[in-house]
Formats: sequence, structure tokens, C-alpha cells
Amino acid sequence: MKVVASVPSEMKALIDRAVMVNKVNGGLLHCRVGAAVVSARRGGMITAFDTLNHFFLVSEMILPGSSYWSFAIGLEKGDVDKDQEGIQTMQVLGQNMAWLLKRLNG
Repeated sequence: MKVVASVPSEMKALIDRAVMVNKVNGGLLHCRVGAAVVSARRGGMITAFDTLNHFFLVSEMILPGSSYWSFAIGLEKGDVDKDQEGIQTMQVLGQNMAWLLKRLNG
């Protein structure tokens, strides 16, 4: 799916439904670990990132951070693999997520 200034309509519909499913089932996502990861050509990354993080936070999830926002940039298939800064950011995010999960699971 391509992002145009935000998340695609299908993702927004999924988020809207997931919020309600979470609430009517006693907070299924409460204290679960999540992370927003966005790939795009250019515009819309921050809005998409915010939309995903707002969903996680309103669902009372725990979010690890990274060395930068977890974005990767590319247009064609395979371009994201060439975004070295994006890859490094994802590696740090993965390390932080692993650390957090170990601490939470004692």
C-alpha cells in the first residue's frame, strides 16, 4: 500500500475497529509492547507514525523508543534496503524492544 499524507484508508479502518474490539474485550492490548514502523517515498511519514502511535497509546500499550523515528524511505521494491539510516534506526528499535520484553517478562 502507498501512503499519501497519512495511513491508507484500509489501515485507518483497521485501527478504528481494533480500538473498539480492544475496549469491549477488557483492554486486550493493555501493557502489550508495540512499535510503529513506517516506510514511504516522502510525505506522510510523520502523520502515519503519529496515527499508529496514538492507536498504541490509547490502547494502553508500552512503546520502546529508538535513535530516531522508525521510518525507512523508498519508492520501488527493495529501495528501503538501501536506506542505511532507516535500517540502523530499526536495529536500535529491535534491540530496545528485546530489552523491554526481557524486563517485562522477568
